[in-house]
Amino acid sequence: MPSPFPGMDPYLEGEEWSSVHTALSVEIARQLAPKLRPRYVARTELRFAAQGSDVYPDVGVAVREAQVTYRAGPPLEMTTFVPESAPEYTVEIRTVAGRQLVTSIEVLSPANKRGEGYRVYMDKRERLLRSPTHLIEIDLLRAGKRLPTIEPLPDAPYFIFLSRAERRPKIQVWPVALRDVLPIVPVPLLPGDADSQLDLQAALAGIYDALGYDLSINYRQPPPDPPLSKADAAWATGLLRQAGY
Repeated sequence: MPSPFPGMDPYLEGEEWSSVHTALSVEIARQLAPKLRPRYVARTELRFAAQGSDVYPDVGVAVREAQVTYRAGPPLEMTTFVPESAPEYTVEIRTVAGRQLVTSIEVLSPANKRGEGYRVYMDKRERLLRSPTHLIEIDLLRAGKRLPTIEPLPDAPYFIFLSRAERRPKIQVWPVALRDVLPIVPVPLLPGDADSQLDLQAALAGIYDALGYDLSINYRQPPPDPPLSKADAAWATGLLRQAGY
């Protein structure tokens, strides 16, 4: 069964996002692979991104104004903060000959948009932007920090960014409203080769239907935070009613 939303489904930003992130990355590579033959290949590469933990330690230490003297004895056992890591996939387009990295496609995750994970991703992003690699960033999450731009971004819940190596620092930006269909995004290759085309809506719709996200999402509850605007919430409610929810 297809999603009741014509474009990005905000309910996918919740508990199912880890599955969506993995499946969408694989589907992007699968969609592009036959279009890139015979000069290029598309591959999903697994990495682990740091993310802050929302779980606080069970043991707290209160500091009192009175001076406390500690004597030598057995060591104390306490709790420290340990950064969590989350598996993430990058889609890489490489040449068949020489395996040169030509284009990197990033589907952003919550870990990329907050805390230590944001800083780690910014470091990786800077390395890519200083290289001859094209970079596509797909931000289908309303929460978290946006990618940095000199000019302020328009007010939109979702964005796709394309940084062509030969046009930096200029980038192309697709703002996507909740009611919009996701765009067909050009995928740049080496000079002399025409762009390939990524149908992002077809990729998202394909994994939604194939994996049956309609069975695991509760459309009778509000979507994950942050809350939708009043206008979008009213529109979404009408849409869900029409779909039988």
